[in-house]
Amino acid sequence: MQIATNLMIDALLECVRAAGAAITTIYAAAAEGVNCELGDKADGAGPLTLADIAAHRILCEGLHQINGAISVVSEEDYNTHTLRREDGQFWLIDPLDGTKEFNARTGEFTVNVALVENGYPTIGVVYAPVLKELFWNVPGKGAFKDDGHQVRRIHTADVPTNAVLRVVASRSHLDEATRAFITNLGAHSLIQAGSSLKFCRVAEGSADIYPRFGPTCEWDVAAAQAILEAAGGHVCTMDGLRLRHAKTSIINQAFIACSAALRDSDTSSISARLRAQDYSA
Repeated sequence: MQIATNLMIDALLECVRAAGAAITTIYAAAAEGVNCELGDKADGAGPLTLADIAAHRILCEGLHQINGAISVVSEEDYNTHTLRREDGQFWLIDPLDGTKEFNARTGEFTVNVALVENGYPTIGVVYAPVLKELFWNVPGKGAFKDDGHQVRRIHTADVPTNAVLRVVASRSHLDEATRAFITNLGAHSLIQAGSSLKFCRVAEGSADIYPRFGPTCEWDVAAAQAILEAAGGHVCTMDGLRLRHAKTSIINQAFIACSAALRDSDTSSISARLRAQDYSA
């Protein structure tokens, strides 16, 4: 595992904050009528904006300064996607996660940076610059949140037996399979959020479970997965396996992100619900 020194983490957070500052400058310009769209992304994942490119450049430069020996794989540079190796180490970044939220001006978009080692994320940083929420983890030391007023360690919530589950789901991608799963959970409250903030809501204990059946890419998930796992949570595929990265395909399987308490106390009933209906559509 990459040794995460205090200096390395500090440099990583500074780099992500700089990318977020560039995004907010362009976000403000868009509010004044400046056209920030450059067309569609090469992978067809949605619109490409000036903010995507600005954040990509800042992150790549900053990460190379932190450790030039580690490759950077970015959503915004298709040529880097082949650098993903299951037995290797690489930075995996989404310079602007939640372009729909950026364009809809909800503020619920993030900068995502993960260090992936041997197929799994070990360090993650998620920054929502408009909301001024910064999440990260330090291997062996836990997960943290800076809300602009204080820095605190965060943990997933305990879930009492028969509790009304707090389900967080996509604001922009709530498909029928996800709706069916949520309905089958029984008593619940629904929280809608954009980008990788859904994982962070589970990590900080303000939500209990995040089911995702629609398509996601590895860079959408890796950073927040590292944070959630460090906060005591889990991100598992429908067969119960820890979600893996650096796969042959950059597209993830359907997954469930939840607190450890929910997984440990309710595994049998959730598994039964999964078996009761095919949610893979």
